[in-house]
Amino acid sequence: MKLFDLIRSFRNDEDGAVTVDWVVLTAAIVGLGVAVLTAVEGGIESVTNEITAELSRDRVKTTFN
Repeated sequence: MKLFDLIRSFRNDEDGAVTVDWVVLTAAIVGLGVAVLTAVEGGIESVTNEITAELSRDRVKTTFN
């Protein structure tokens, strides 16, 4: 009888299912982040190059004339 109670308790325990849900949710969030990074990577590089070019054209004055 004790063995059947143990099997029944194991079958009804849902703690592992919640863990699996969290793992799947976390993997989906990480995958979404990677997808977004891949999508905007080219645009970020372009803007960075434009900012670098603009800053290299400017000259800083060191005197107060």
